[in-house]
Amino acid sequence: MLIGHLGDEVKMHYFEGGGSIGRFPIATNESYTNKQTGERVTNTDWHNIVVRNKAAEICEKYLSKGDKIYVEGRLKNRQWQGEDGNTRYTTEVHVQDFTFLSTKKESMANAQATGQPSQTTQSSKPAQPVQHNEPTRPAEPTPSVEPDDDDLPF
Repeated sequence: MLIGHLGDEVKMHYFEGGGSIGRFPIATNESYTNKQTGERVTNTDWHNIVVRNKAAEICEKYLSKGDKIYVEGRLKNRQWQGEDGNTRYTTEVHVQDFTFLSTKKESMANAQATGQPSQTTQSSKPAQPVQHNEPTRPAEPTPSVEPDDDDLPF
């Protein structure tokens, strides 16, 4: 199970029998505070995602670079001979289930609606969610009210 941001567009490959496969990378982040320096550290890991057939077509249609997705799947290891003759290895997540969490278009629309400038530059890092910091108001005291038996909502 992974939650991450797409690092590139979905790359599709179609087969003669009508099947298809989609591949895309996602980035997951782990953040912690270094106890010795007090500095906030973020580590990013990249994962190769593989989806098949109808799921691949859905991903191609609705996902783009920067979108946030939840995927469930199995790890598969592959090896092949590279053009230089060396044996290459990769680990992929073959998706069994997925959920779209947010799209770049939604993030940009929300930022424009709240007056925040949208991020339109492309970078090698995944898009981070926009955080809105509003000034905090002191909490108002809650009056203590005894509930009346006659005012029950049911």
